[in-house]
Amino acid sequence: MGPGGFYHPSNRNGAKLRLHMMCFGRLWDPVTKYEKSYRSDGSAPPPLPYEFISLAENAIQDAQVHGLPSTLPDICVANLYSIYDRLGLHQDCDEHVGGLDRGLPVVSISIGNSAEFLYGHTRDENTLEKVLLESGDVLIFGGKSRLIFHGVKKILSDSGPSQLFQETLLKGGRLNLTLKHH
Repeated sequence: MGPGGFYHPSNRNGAKLRLHMMCFGRLWDPVTKYEKSYRSDGSAPPPLPYEFISLAENAIQDAQVHGLPSTLPDICVANLYSIYDRLGLHQDCDEHVGGLDRGLPVVSISIGNSAEFLYGHTRDENTLEKVLLESGDVLIFGGKSRLIFHGVKKILSDSGPSQLFQETLLKGGRLNLTLKHH
């Protein structure tokens, strides 16, 4: 937390989201989308680490058997969750129309506590699928499923690797790295 680090974003109505966020490569936030280059604290996002790009690239290549178009991410939205946080249903639809039309994939990497992840083609919670995302899981959605509705319903307490929590500053939370091409 602090200049250039994780911050507590607000939605269009001014309500705070139930997570902390920071971006690498490009700036994105729930209100201005990709319009600004600097956060409200005046800081620019740090460069996207090569290791993040490599993780996403390898995951996409491994999934090519499913017909996903190839792309290199230029942004990482890092969401940090406590066990009390969640993320409502939404679509990742603020990227360039050409990339959305091509179904360029979104790569999501889970680290820390497990999360109940909801997804589907509508906002109707009765029709949504639920999957448990555990530490180390990689989820990719692209192609015809690029614009699925998705969200984090719940973070499961004490479900992550204890060694990870002992050796890092994560301290029982969940970190999600969402990599995509603007």
